[in-house]
Amino acid sequence: MSVHATARITAAPDGRGGTALPVLESAGPLALRRTRAATAVPGTGTGVAARVTVVGAMSAPLGGDRLALEAVVRDGAALTVDAAAAMIALPGHRTGDGPADHAGYDTRLTVGESAVLHWLPEQLISVTGSDLRTHTRVELSPTARLVLREELILGRHGEAPGTVTTRITVHRAGRPLLDQQLALGPGAPGGWDGGAVIGGHRAVGQLLLVRPEFEEKPVAPRLLGDTAVLTPLAGPGALVTALAPDARALRRVLDDALAALYR
Repeated sequence: MSVHATARITAAPDGRGGTALPVLESAGPLALRRTRAATAVPGTGTGVAARVTVVGAMSAPLGGDRLALEAVVRDGAALTVDAAAAMIALPGHRTGDGPADHAGYDTRLTVGESAVLHWLPEQLISVTGSDLRTHTRVELSPTARLVLREELILGRHGEAPGTVTTRITVHRAGRPLLDQQLALGPGAPGGWDGGAVIGGHRAVGQLLLVRPEFEEKPVAPRLLGDTAVLTPLAGPGALVTALAPDARALRRVLDDALAALYR
């Protein structure tokens, strides 16, 4: 039996220099918990951010599941969202000889004026036989700030991956800032594991930063080691794209880039 569930977060200024959570609504396998406050957000007047940790309440997503997580950060608020553990995409049940239905996981983020969102989930692990399609949609106000991390691990240790398709769509002030899609695994178009895409690596990730300061001083494109690159966007944003042999090496690259770019 498949699960259809939408969890929701709303963050708003609390009037005391911090951020309140008037909406914290768990659903299905997505259990939301307010955890210890994050540190003050550098370079902003938002004070201390609220922090929410996503805890997996059951195995998910399985084939046929339709999950969604929505977060709204109102004007002047600051929110950090992380996760207690990696998300594992699992195969669904099959009926007869037909293929199992794919799983879907949508993320919808809205960030208001002078608001800050750090979206830092743990890795997504694509298990043999799974088929997951994710779409992250972000709407940013002109003065919003965003840090968004995405990490994908192709299979568990010694295991071939499932099929996964990820898409990120970001609009700022109603105009497109980033729209890209990546398909990997046996159900993806041919060449996904070749040198033009992942070149045999098992971990792929990206780090998106949007800051108003980048309009005046855009980042310069550069290599970050042999398999990672920093690219300025046509707007106040920067995108780090990285490949690595495993999850630990991938996180190290993205953490180093974040430390250098977001002070």
